[in-house]
Order: sequence, then structure tokens, then C-alpha cells
Amino acid sequence: MRWLLPVLLLLVPAAVTAQPVQTQAGALADDAFQYAAQFGVSQDEALRRMKVQQESVARTDAIRAEFTGRLAGISVEHVPQYRIVVLLTGDEPVSDRSAEGVPIVFRTGARATQARAVEAMRKHLIDFRTDLPNARGAGYDQRTGEVILLVTPADAKQFGIDPIRTRAEQVGGVPVRVVVNELRESNMGVDGGGRVEGISSATGRRSLCTSAFSVTDGEIGAVTTAAHCPDQLTYIDRDGSTVELPMIGSWGLGYQDVQLNGSPVALQPLFYSNRGAGTLRRVTTWRNVASTRAGDFVCHYGESSGYSCATVELTNYAPPGDLCGGPCSPTWVTVRGPNCIPGDSGGPVFSGDVAFGIAKGVNRTGAGQCLFYYYMSTDYLPPPWRVLVSGRPKPRR
Repeated sequence: MRWLLPVLLLLVPAAVTAQPVQTQAGALADDAFQYAAQFGVSQDEALRRMKVQQESVARTDAIRAEFTGRLAGISVEHVPQYRIVVLLTGDEPVSDRSAEGVPIVFRTGARATQARAVEAMRKHLIDFRTDLPNARGAGYDQRTGEVILLVTPADAKQFGIDPIRTRAEQVGGVPVRVVVNELRESNMGVDGGGRVEGISSATGRRSLCTSAFSVTDGEIGAVTTAAHCPDQLTYIDRDGSTVELPMIGSWGLGYQDVQLNGSPVALQPLFYSNRGAGTLRRVTTWRNVASTRAGDFVCHYGESSGYSCATVELTNYAPPGDLCGGPCSPTWVTVRGPNCIPGDSGGPVFSGDVAFGIAKGVNRTGAGQCLFYYYMSTDYLPPPWRVLVSGRPKPRR
């Protein structure tokens, strides 16, 4: 399970701060350029939507709390108009609202709440081997209120899609949609140049991986990367200078895939959103997984695939097989392809100056096309560690 990823640099030593750091407006403008190209809107409209995406989180968090007993999902729609959709159980109607000038539309009639569906995944649908013996993935779609069960073409042919769905709904007691997928999933492996190196304990060879965000426990700072990286790492800056990073700890089971390495130099809340272009961003906050909505437009940087952005698809995703050192928990978040390549693992997932998570794995076709990648939310950093953000005291070395 060594999938070290060559992606982005996030240990930003003091020397790097001589480089210009993007303003919040500049960071959003870069992401908005990607948004405009994907959805065919003007740059101004794309920038407006990127700002609204961030500003509307407090409103949707309040809605989530208000409708806890009925909430099946909150999603962002981009076409034919930009709006937020709230899906509820029951038939009692709720009047539409607005946030930051964006419509918030309420739909009713969902058959199960998100909480109930995720609980059914944990108890019944992830380990469904008595009825469906091959590997499968499962995730929750906040747009439709369904558990999405990914099954292989072989299982679909042998059992039939409708019988699989019927049996899954009988066992789980929640709505299920079956999707045929080759389930070619893997941790994002070593496939290109990275900027953190070390000797792999598994192979005995020098391996490359990537670092994501700087973190702190309130007193000391550390650098995050994938849990399968070599224990002792050497950070290599863009100018060729190096810094040794001794290992603090590694967590790679169930719902986590993260390793922490210490730094002898003071860390700052900076990261490269596009290392090739030398683009530095300042982290100002992080997004909790509970506040993440289907349709949120997020970006990631991979040394193999570069800087790219796409929409969140499934929350509460459980990758198939034993990719988490055993069965995976339904805690991962998937992001639509096609820009993800083995070798991107461990890199940062972000929007503007907001940290979302650390990239873990990729789902692709037999021809190698990326269908989606998935990341670990910053929620699952091992306590008491948290993302280092601007405006807080810098941790001691």
C-alpha cells in the first residue's frame, strides 16, 4: 500500500516567503477562470459564484441545523441557473429562500435522511458480501437522497442491476441506485516528480511523495502528507534547497490517510496551488466535511496532473476493498474527474484560500481515464492537530 504522491509542496520554509503570496481575490480569480471554462459563463459571473459558494456556507449550515430531522441533502446546482437545493423527507412544504442573492430551493419527498442512509451504509451496505461477493464502493448522493452502490460489470451481469438494487434496499432500508463501475481504484501512487523524498521501508528504494497543508497542535508545527510516505522525509524547495523532516506519526486506517513530519524551520500557513507556476496561497480557514455540499467547486494540485478544479459528487464515500488498511469507512469525499492521475496522492484539496482535505485515491477506467478522485477531510486530522491558518500565532519549532 505504498502510493506516495508527488504533488504539492506544503512545507513552506521562511525563505519561500520572499515569493509573492496571492491575495484572497487573486486565489478566487484563478479558480473562477477554471469555473468559467467548465460552465460556459463569464469570468465576472464565475467569480461571483465562487464568492457566493464561500459566503453561503453559514446559511446552509443553519438550514442543516434547522431541519436535522428531515435533511436528506444540500447541493449546489450550476445549470440552468446557479442555486442551492435542499432535499427533505416528508411532504410538508417549505418556502424557498435566498442567500447572497442566490435562490435556495426546498424539495420534499426524500425517502430517508442523510444520517439514516449513512448509518445503513455503515451497518449493511459496505460489507454486503453474502449477497454480492466482489468488491464495491458506496457513497451518498446529497442531490438525490440515494446511496450509490458501485458494482463491477461482472456482478451486474451475474446478478442483474434491478435484483442488486432490490436486495440492497431490503437490507439497508434506504433508497439505493446501482452504478456499474470497473472499480479500478488505487491510492494515488508514485508516478512522477515530487518535492518530498525518502527511503521506503517497503521497497528499500528512494520514493517521492508530496506534502499538503502545514498543521499545528497549538505548540509545534508539522507538515502533512500521505500515510504511505517514507517515515523520514527530505523537503526539496523550488530552488533546490532541502530541509529534513523527521516523522512524528502516521494514521492510515479506516477513515484516515495522513502522516505528520516535523520541521526544523518555522512553518507558515502557505501552500502551492500551482507549484509549476510558483503560485502561493495563504490558508485562512478550513471546510468541515459536514458543511461540504454536493456540487461544491473545489480544486487540487497534483505534480502529475497539475492544478485543476471540479465539483464534489459523493459525500460519505467508502472506497472498495482494503484501500484503508482494511475496510474503508464512509467518510471520504469524491470529486469528479477527469484531471487526476496516479501520483497526485497526498496533495491539497482547496477552494480559494479554504483548505478542504488531502487527496487519497483515484477511480479510473480500464483505459486509465480518471472518473473521480477522493480526499480525506481536514476534520480527520489526528487530534489535537489542526490546519495552520493565517491570523493565529505561529507554532514554535
